[in-house]
Amino acid sequence: MDFGMMSDGTLILGMVQGVTEFLPISSSGHLSLAKIIASYGSVSMAYDIVLHAATLLAVIIYFARDIVSMLFEWFYGFINANARKWAGWRFGWAVIAGSLITAPFGILLKPLVMFASANLLWLGVNFMVTGLLLLSSRFISGGENGVDVRSGILAGLLQGIAVFPGISRSGATIWGGLFSGLSRKDAFRFSFLLSIPAIIGAVLLELHDLGLQGFAASLPDGWAWGAAAAFCSGMISLVVLAKLVVSDRLWGFSLYCFAVGGFMILYCMMGA
Repeated sequence: MDFGMMSDGTLILGMVQGVTEFLPISSSGHLSLAKIIASYGSVSMAYDIVLHAATLLAVIIYFARDIVSMLFEWFYGFINANARKWAGWRFGWAVIAGSLITAPFGILLKPLVMFASANLLWLGVNFMVTGLLLLSSRFISGGENGVDVRSGILAGLLQGIAVFPGISRSGATIWGGLFSGLSRKDAFRFSFLLSIPAIIGAVLLELHDLGLQGFAASLPDGWAWGAAAAFCSGMISLVVLAKLVVSDRLWGFSLYCFAVGGFMILYCMMGA
C-alpha cells in the first residue's frame, strides 16, 4: 500500500469521519462543514468512499461475533423450524427489510443530498433536527421487545432520511429502535448491523459512478493515512457510544447539535 505524503486536509477529514460516523452528530454533516469552512471542498468523492470503507471495517470488526452468530442463526432457520425462534432469524429479516426501505433514498435523493452538502443553512436545520431526536430519546425508555421486521422498517426509513448531511444515521436509527420498544443494548447493536448493507451499497454505487480508474486517480495524497485515522478513531467512538447509549446519556449530544446547528443558521441569517 502506498501511503504517500501525509496531508493535513486528508488526515483531518479522516479523523472527523472516524469520530463523527458513530457518535450521533452526523459524519456527513461534519465532512460537509469541514469542506466548506476549511477549504477542503476540492477533496474528491473517492476519498469520501475510502473514509466510509474504513469506518465500515471498524463496524465489522467491532461486531464480528454478533455478525457471525446472527448469520449462522439466520441461515440455519431455513433448514430448522426451531431456529426461526432465535434472535438471529428475526435480526436477519429486520436487516433485510430495513435495507430495502433505505435503498431508494440514496438513489433517488442523491441530487438533493449533493445540494444540501454545500448549503450551510440546510446543514444547520438538519443538525437541529438531530438535536431534537436526541433530546427526545431521554423520554423514551425503550423496552424488552425483540428486533423484528416492524422495527427494521422504521429504522430503515430513518436511515434513509439520514442520507441528508446533518441528520445523524446512528442517532436516528437508535432512536427508532428505542421507539420500537427495543432495549438500549439491542437498539445500539441493531443500528450498526443495519448500517453495514447501507454503507456497502453506497460505496459500490459511488464506485460504479466513478469507475475504478477514475476512483484511483482522484484519491488525494496521504489518503491511506486518513483512512487509518478514520478506522482508529471510529473504533474508539464505537466503544464510547456503546457506553453512553446503555447508560441513557445519548441525549447529551443534543446540546452539541443544537449549538452547531444554531451557529450555522445564525451565520446564514446574518448574511455572512
